[in-house]
Amino acid sequence: MKRIFILVLSGLMSLAGAVQGQSVKLQSHEISALLTGNTAVGHWEGQSYRQYFGEDGITIYAAQGARSARGEWRVSDDASEYQSIWPGDTEWEGWLVMEYAGTYFWVSKTTPPTPFRIEEGKQLNFP
Repeated sequence: MKRIFILVLSGLMSLAGAVQGQSVKLQSHEISALLTGNTAVGHWEGQSYRQYFGEDGITIYAAQGARSARGEWRVSDDASEYQSIWPGDTEWEGWLVMEYAGTYFWVSKTTPPTPFRIEEGKQLNFP
């Protein structure tokens, strides 16, 4: 009996480890909760950036050593993706938000997955 319990427990632990190792596509409500009122921090094309997502749909992108840009953001319920539009753009651009092993990633059809982390609140100043 004890041997069966140990085998079952080992199997469950292996299954839990396999599930934790999978990437997960965030749904629209999860993307909204993650981004709204917070700042994404990462590297884009080799440059450090910080991007704030205001509750009013305004987003501010600040790259280290460059002028910040102000755009608009939203979450598409239909596509479960983050979308943004910037001055001079004619169409909204969409990105999936994925989570893998505690790290978030921007994912699109044209770029490789790009990792980022979230800081609470408006954190546009670089350390």
